[in-house]
Amino acid sequence: MEAHGSGKSSRKRKKEGSNGEAEKDVMPAKMPRCSVGLTEPAPFADEIEVPHNTPYIRVTLEEARRGTPLERPVRVYADGIFDMFHSGHARALMQAKQLFPNTHLIVGVCDDDLTHKFKGFTVMNEDERYDAVSHCRYVDEVVQAASWSLSWEFLTKHRIDFVAHDDIPYSSAGSDDVYKHIKEAGMFAPTQRTEGISTSDIITRIVRDYDVYVRRNLQRGYTAKELNVSFINEKKYHLQERVDKVKQKVKNVEERSKEFVQKVEEKSIDLIQKWEEKSREFIGNFLQMFGPEGALKHILKEGKGRMLQAISPRQSPNSSPSRERSPSPTFRLPFFTKISPPPSPQAGSARAYHISEDEEDED
Repeated sequence: MEAHGSGKSSRKRKKEGSNGEAEKDVMPAKMPRCSVGLTEPAPFADEIEVPHNTPYIRVTLEEARRGTPLERPVRVYADGIFDMFHSGHARALMQAKQLFPNTHLIVGVCDDDLTHKFKGFTVMNEDERYDAVSHCRYVDEVVQAASWSLSWEFLTKHRIDFVAHDDIPYSSAGSDDVYKHIKEAGMFAPTQRTEGISTSDIITRIVRDYDVYVRRNLQRGYTAKELNVSFINEKKYHLQERVDKVKQKVKNVEERSKEFVQKVEEKSIDLIQKWEEKSREFIGNFLQMFGPEGALKHILKEGKGRMLQAISPRQSPNSSPSRERSPSPTFRLPFFTKISPPPSPQAGSARAYHISEDEEDED
């Protein structure tokens, strides 16, 4: 009798396009912000005053669809276990609430005895399940310890017009479909199940990842006794927790080192690019100054020309009269002049002899 269902429209739906590919519907138009809502949970059935002086006359399907007066809403009943209340439950109740324009939704929740007998052990006890359902925004009334099979006495007592549930036959308590007589009486209003979410699916996830959740709760302060974990397993989980922390630290160090190496690489690339730009600029300036046709060659040529022009005298024009120049006296530096040694006596006598011979010739 677990109730599941999906709403009339999801926030994002997929449809087949003209080319056969799945296309997403456009998001629906946004509604204005509204803070008005229910501030109290739905009351329990035994807390509501029943008008016994008013006879119970069931509303037909045509009348319900056409709309009933505000003082006479269509009373729709939906039942279930509602263990670990989730979005699938909420969507089923939303569909039941939206069946007719004016609906009073009554939700029946089975107690622990019936549930454990016909379906199995639950995670939440009956009081927790009653409370969870009463806080659903679509629920107007909650029936505690609801009947597993719907008798006519039960339907009359709660003045039920229609029963909402998914259309899949629900075999239980020795019956192929516990809603068979409701369907035959024309009081059944089908809803749609929500695929991918159920209490059994959630429990399967927990069982599948049992070690993960045990370690999670041990880390949060639960004792091994509270979790029904043996001493050896407790030590094993603590050891795994320490190993995971070490792995996480190593992973963090690796990520930081990768970031550091990446930054160094980026910096080195920038430096290399700047160095290449500066080296090209330096080589260009060097060639411009010292190259074969550089500025230095032109400077040297100009300097050489000026030096030659300053050293070599200018020649007079050919048309000017030429004149002889008097020989300039020879100038000798004193330290380059040779001093003849003093004549010896023999040389003097010889020189005198030659002179005398000459004089004789002249005579």
